[in-house]
Amino acid sequence: MAETGTYTLLVELTEPAAIEVGALGEFGFAAGAYAYTGSAFGPGGFGRVERHRELAAGERDARHWHIDYLLGRPAAGVEAVVRTADADVECAVSRALAGADGIERVAGFGASDCDCDAHLVHAAEGERLRRAVERAHETADGTGDTSG
Repeated sequence: MAETGTYTLLVELTEPAAIEVGALGEFGFAAGAYAYTGSAFGPGGFGRVERHRELAAGERDARHWHIDYLLGRPAAGVEAVVRTADADVECAVSRALAGADGIERVAGFGASDCDCDAHLVHAAEGERLRRAVERAHETADGTGDTSG
């Protein structure tokens, strides 16, 4: 059985982009660091993360989730992934990131199946965002283990 849990993709967008995101319409993305939090509880578990990486690398074309539209841009790349195994903390991590200093929500993005405003956030500085993501996973999980 595949390992399951919650993940956050740390994405670097090297240039601004206007992207049509399925039924959501067009979004304007500034260059910088993004963090997308999702869950991987289906039969493939964290295999979903590899699928996202393949899409960002241009090895896959199908777009299933909002984040796929951003990852499908040549200027976007997955820089790192933070995972919390066996814990459904997607919304808790997203809420923690949305309230962090220097981090802005991308309203309406990636949260169509819950009550959250967004599961994608943006920051001008990638290292600050990475630290916030790691803290959010540690806090949401309660174990302090983000090695997943």
